Parts: sequence; C-alpha cells; structure tokens
Amino acid sequence: MPDHPDTFIESLVDDLKPVATLRQSTGMVRALIALAAGVIAIVAAFGLRPELVRGHLDPLFLISSGLFLVLSLATAWSVIDMARPFVGTRRDGWAWTALMAAVLPGAALGSLIGNMLRGQHAAIDRGGVFCLVFGTAIGLITAAALVLWLRRGAPASPTRAGFYTGVAAGAAGIFAVSLHCPHNDLIHIGVWHGGTVILSGLLGRLTLPHLLAW
Repeated sequence: MPDHPDTFIESLVDDLKPVATLRQSTGMVRALIALAAGVIAIVAAFGLRPELVRGHLDPLFLISSGLFLVLSLATAWSVIDMARPFVGTRRDGWAWTALMAAVLPGAALGSLIGNMLRGQHAAIDRGGVFCLVFGTAIGLITAAALVLWLRRGAPASPTRAGFYTGVAAGAAGIFAVSLHCPHNDLIHIGVWHGGTVILSGLLGRLTLPHLLAW
C-alpha cells in the first residue's frame, strides 16, 4: 500500500473510465428497431396477409395485433428501466397491458370449453404451430436487443428481468407474425398467439438470468 493517502487514492481511480448514461429513450429506440427488423423479416420471407394487401382489415386482427404490440412496447419499457436499479421503485405498469392481452387466451379457452359442453368438436388448428415457432424465433431479435441493454446496466432481479424480456420478445415476435397469419378466429389467436407470449416469457425466465447476473 502506498505510504501517502493521496497516492493510494490515485492508484484506486487510475483505471476508472467514464461511462455513458443509460438513457431510457435510447434503449427504447433499440427495441423499436429490433421489432421493426422482425416485421421486415417476416414480411420479406412470407409476405403480408391477403386482407392487408386488399386493404380490408378484420376487427379481431386489429384488436389482437394492437394488444400484442402495446404489450411488447410496455414490457420492453419496463425491461429497459430495469437496467437502472432503484430501491423501492415499481415497474408493474406493463402488467395491466398483460391482463388486457390475457383476455384473448382466456376467451379462447372459454370458447373451447363451451364447444365441448355443447358436444361440438373442440379442435385446435394445428397450423398455428407456424405462428408459435416463428413468433418465438423472430422474438429473439428483440430479446437480443434487450439483453444487450440490460448487460450495460445492473438489473436488481435477473429472474424478473429475464421473464419480462421473454414476454416483450414473444409479443414482438407474434405481432410480426400476425401481419402474415391469415387466421382471424378467436381460438387460433388465443391459443397460438397468446401461447407464444407465454412460452417466450417462461423461456426468458429460465434461460436469461445467468446472462444478466452482476
């Protein structure tokens, strides 16, 4: 240890370098770019859904796609904010949007149960596997952008941050896929589109915390 206190202090700070401030607006721009990249990838690979090309928009498509878009943005905002930990702060505003989006799978489940009680065939469209797989895959673009942002900061709860990141990524991915998906029925959207967000959230919670730990 140096004999003079000033020399000791100088040795401690000698290697320190200034770090750019984490601006939430910058993180959000990166999340929007990632979301847009996912949309471009889906449209370039598979094209727009026919009704978008014709200009005739189904109301359920508008409602469901809008909910997933808002859910992705709201959750991404919470994730970006988590890079700057503060004691006592609450970041649960996204949860209200999540509850609104949860109406879709809830209504789909209710519709399936109702069909079964009436003796009707309660089949689930297996073609929705496409939406599940590609929605989850395209969501990885948003997940990567958010993980890179979080690693610049210090999320106080990596597990929660991983779950939020998964939800934001899944919602972004399924929003992109919905621009191609030709289905407008409630059961398809609730089961496969809603299921994509749930699956992505669980995957984020299980796989991302070790990447975000201090």
